[in-house]
Amino acid sequence: MTLATRILIVLASLSGLLGVGLSAAAAHVTGGNLTTAAQFLLFHAPALLALVALIAVGAVNPMLGQIASYVLVLGLVLFCGDLSRRAFSGVALFPRAAPAGGIILMVGWLLVGISALVRMRA
Repeated sequence: MTLATRILIVLASLSGLLGVGLSAAAAHVTGGNLTTAAQFLLFHAPALLALVALIAVGAVNPMLGQIASYVLVLGLVLFCGDLSRRAFSGVALFPRAAPAGGIILMVGWLLVGISALVRMRA
């Protein structure tokens, strides 16, 4: 297992951990979009783990699969980070962080699909 693969597994577990934590916080904090941030983190944690498995078995192009994974993580950081910061402090991460994160997430998912179609070099 490569270091990049181990890092992706750690990032997936962090997504799950933060998703559970934000779900609990959302039950106690009114206003904001903590529930949405928590759901995005929880939905993407197993998706990232599955992508690691797909890379490991050769079902997707390894290079594109890893790039897609890191793009998804970046999208999560921006999207969920912005929603969470707004909920807890009322301040944006930076202007348009959540929409930028959402677009980056969509690009990440597009890359996942492309990684299944691009052949690996022999």
